[in-house]
Amino acid sequence: MADYATTRSETAYLPPKAPPTNHGHTTAAWTTTVLVIIGFLVAAAGMVTTIDWLFWTGVGVTVGGVLLGKILQVMGHGQGGDKTLAKQQRAAAAGRSH
Repeated sequence: MADYATTRSETAYLPPKAPPTNHGHTTAAWTTTVLVIIGFLVAAAGMVTTIDWLFWTGVGVTVGGVLLGKILQVMGHGQGGDKTLAKQQRAAAAGRSH
C-alpha cells in the first residue's frame, strides 16, 4: 500500500484577539433576564391553573421586561453604554476587574 502522507506544512493564522468584554453582565441584561423569567413562570402558572388573567399578566411582565431592557440599553446601561463603561472603569480602579 502506498503512503500518501505529505511533508508539506501549512501556516495557520488565528483571528485577532477580541478585546475584553463583560460578557453581557450589565444592568440592562440582568433586568431583562430576571423579568422575562418571572413573566414566563407567571404565564406558565396561569396556563397550568387555567387562570386567564394570570397568564396574560405573565405575558405582560415578559413584554415589559424586554421593553425595559431596551430602554435601559438606550440610556447607557447596556453593552458598550457610557454608564456600563464608567462602572467597569471604577471596578478596574478598585482592583475588581475580571
